[in-house]
Amino acid sequence: MMLGTDASPSGTPPAGAVEGAPGPSGVTSTRRYPIALRLQQSGLVVAWLVIIAVFSLLRPNSFPTMANAADILGSQAVIAVLTLGVLLPMTTGDFDMSVASNLTLSAMVTAILNVNHHVPILLALLAATTLGALIGLFNGLVTTWLGIDPFIVTLGSGTVANGVTLWISGSNTLSGVSGSLTKAVVGDHLFQIPLEFYYGLGLCVAVWLFLERTRSGRLFLVVGQGRMVARLSGVRVSRVRVAALTGSGLIAALAGVLYAGTSGAADPTSGTQLLLPAFAGAFLGATTIRPGRFNAWGSFVAVYFLVTGISGLQMLGAQSYVQDLFYGGALVVAVGLSRLVRRREALDEESH
Repeated sequence: MMLGTDASPSGTPPAGAVEGAPGPSGVTSTRRYPIALRLQQSGLVVAWLVIIAVFSLLRPNSFPTMANAADILGSQAVIAVLTLGVLLPMTTGDFDMSVASNLTLSAMVTAILNVNHHVPILLALLAATTLGALIGLFNGLVTTWLGIDPFIVTLGSGTVANGVTLWISGSNTLSGVSGSLTKAVVGDHLFQIPLEFYYGLGLCVAVWLFLERTRSGRLFLVVGQGRMVARLSGVRVSRVRVAALTGSGLIAALAGVLYAGTSGAADPTSGTQLLLPAFAGAFLGATTIRPGRFNAWGSFVAVYFLVTGISGLQMLGAQSYVQDLFYGGALVVAVGLSRLVRRREALDEESH
């Protein structure tokens, strides 16, 4: 996908940023504090390894096992994919609050078409992902054409999607999705890990390559850095924002397909609970790998860092509510760290 510009911006574009979220990754701090930067880049990865070591010592018979690792990696693939969907519009300075509702609707459409109407599973998946992309396209067009805050637009479209899901499902869980889908998602394994993990990993690589190695992806970063500057540089800002929200809708629908394949069913309500973990992963991921920038690898690591902590605490006897505490606390901490990174970069630029 190549996004048009009126005049090609010169040089390598800076990283995307939104108010209260990560800003550009400063060249000055990289030169002046290389060791501090390396520590910041790898901090979350190191913390992840530390909590793995701690829980392995505390629960040596259950935590450091291949079965537990496979469960952790496979069970969070849906959240990992959804987080990558959230990531695209955040890179351009927008928020998509409809992704979890989009996921739930896509899973339900897949189940209804396949189970109730006997549509072949591939056609059902195509219909569900197309619907998800159209929801994203609608969000983008309404946001840019009418100048409405995407937070409001996507919150509204997500609420509508919730209503449609409850309507077409009769508020009931629908089971019996094609066994070929469940086999492709959780039935088959590679190195004892369900294939759904590798789907998420492959998408992470694709998003990383798009944002870091393509001209169109760099335009996302330019727009996130500053829309006025991007517009003056010839970037078609509205087109880039529409593309980001459309991509978000498509990836959310793909997460819905994985969600249906994981359980072989579609639940009209539980998918909406994945919104907070997705945003927590995206914000926390912006504090590592590429500090100060929403990035695919950082988000991917953050998702599994969080679930490793939750899994370890539950093995130690923590109740189920620890999951909400962990995700909610991580979101607050991640946003706070993001602001500190941005403030430090700004001070470094001023002193330089």
